[in-house]
Amino acid sequence: MEAIKIAVCDDEKNIRSYICSLVRKQGVECEITEYATAEDYLLAGAEHDLLFLDVELKGPDSSLDGMEMAKRIRGMEDIKQPIIIFVTGYEKYVYDAFDVGAFQYLLKPIDEGRFAEIFQRAAQQAGQGKRVLMIQYGNTGKTIPLSDIYYMESQNHKIAVHMKDGILEYYAKMSDLEEELRGQFCRVHKGYLVNLSYVDEYNKTEVTLTNGDKLLISKYKYEDFVKAYLRFMKGGGAAVE
Repeated sequence: MEAIKIAVCDDEKNIRSYICSLVRKQGVECEITEYATAEDYLLAGAEHDLLFLDVELKGPDSSLDGMEMAKRIRGMEDIKQPIIIFVTGYEKYVYDAFDVGAFQYLLKPIDEGRFAEIFQRAAQQAGQGKRVLMIQYGNTGKTIPLSDIYYMESQNHKIAVHMKDGILEYYAKMSDLEEELRGQFCRVHKGYLVNLSYVDEYNKTEVTLTNGDKLLISKYKYEDFVKAYLRFMKGGGAAVE
């Protein structure tokens, strides 16, 4: 599997080094980048699969704390959204973490056993984000990372793949794709297969994606969609560890 890109953002160098050492102990191929402030991370403009983030970032050159940084990241629709794990000495921020879709909320001092358990789950989810869809249209083959796909739409025996960089059409059966991509994608309507990673909000009649598209939800599929989405987000809801 391709190396997981990990960022560690904490104003204390010894904490950054410690988290990096814990990551390396997990035996997962990865690339780690350290940041001392929110501004350093945001200005770098790099995309990461997993972000360890201190809530109370401090420093003379920093005006953003970790929670505000996370909110800014979640508001950026044109970048890959990292899995966020907050690392902090304070429990009081746990409920705020729900608002930014934190994967977990780890308290300092870090319990190494719990860190290993949480990291493995996060790494597994990050690895799923690196899965690809291989399609054939005409005499051309193409490999599309699932993380590039917002949703798929059935149109007259063709599938329209709605991606970050446009729409691609090819012949396929929605039922086959539904089975192949089960877990990360969910069929919300006979005509739509949605990437659960990009669900922004939903109600009983429609789902809104992070790119702004609104798709109808079949009343017959709403309950299954909610169950699939909650399963997908399991572990993605913040929890004190």
